[in-house]
Amino acid sequence: MRGYAAGMLTFAEAHAPAVPAADHAEVTRLLALGTPGVIVPPAFEEAFYRGGNLPEQLRRLFSKVRPARIDEDALEPLAAQAQALIRTSYLMDDAVQAFYRTLARASFPAGAVVRVRRPDATLGEDAPFLAPGTATLQAMKRVWAQDWTFDAVLERLDSAGSVALEARSTLLHPA
Repeated sequence: MRGYAAGMLTFAEAHAPAVPAADHAEVTRLLALGTPGVIVPPAFEEAFYRGGNLPEQLRRLFSKVRPARIDEDALEPLAAQAQALIRTSYLMDDAVQAFYRTLARASFPAGAVVRVRRPDATLGEDAPFLAPGTATLQAMKRVWAQDWTFDAVLERLDSAGSVALEARSTLLHPA
């Protein structure tokens, strides 16, 4: 599946047209500091969701939630189940290999601590980088699972009337 690697770039490879406009300033800032890293595009996360049939599973999980009358006590365990679903779902082999190849091009030193985060966040998940990058991949899935915390789901229900979300870029760089 070529689509997995199509937009995954190291910071050094990232050029204005290839990086989502909303993330360009952050990638440019990190690159100017000489920070090695990777930008994982929203399409990679979308492919993860589609490949694991996650939209349908999440739709079923939250089917009893009514945005007009949210039962927070009922929502809390659903959010925890959604987070577990994201963390335990698998990426397709092609996606994993594309991820590992991109990490290798980023030249993270072995044993370095890699921070995985969204471009608009300073905090994220840290993982030791050991080739090929399995711990870093797991950290990325934990960052994606943060979109399903109780507070994040409640915010989407309050603001958009739905639990649905848009995939976003993910940054990986030394902590």
